[in-house]
Amino acid sequence: MSGLRKRTITVLLIALGVLGLSAAAVYAATTKHQGPNHHRHGNAGRHGQHGFPPSVERFDLSGYKIQTKYTLGTNTDNTFEQTYTGDMVQGVPVEGPNVGVVFPAFHYVALPIARKTLYIAWVKDDGTIVDAFVMNFRTGTVFDYNPTPGHPESSGTTKILVKGANRIP
Repeated sequence: MSGLRKRTITVLLIALGVLGLSAAAVYAATTKHQGPNHHRHGNAGRHGQHGFPPSVERFDLSGYKIQTKYTLGTNTDNTFEQTYTGDMVQGVPVEGPNVGVVFPAFHYVALPIARKTLYIAWVKDDGTIVDAFVMNFRTGTVFDYNPTPGHPESSGTTKILVKGANRIP
């Protein structure tokens, strides 16, 4: 066998070994090992890998008033207050270029998607989604997608101004 061929085979075997070790490390890091001294606790009644049960149960935001302040995207420099009642929401611009614009009230659907995080869609009577948000109340971050032409994405901060009767999971 020539020297070049031996070196090629050696490099190939080393590369395969590194790949195998990397795959084993990734597998070990992403699975939960239940060794003999491992005690399970805190997971009783929980579902899902990260302790948040998957659900499609709607969350009732009645009584909540939420503020969203945008620093990125289409809504940059705008601040809105969203008031939730029953299955309706009213968004009102309170700071920025959109102050004075009157938006209609919409129906809404809110779904818990992670701890202290809601996916909220504003919906017309005919079922058309007019705005969609992911609000993480633990980090105070909002991601907003308004499905209008152009680049309707926005992001910024969110906070609860008035709490409703239901605690955000």
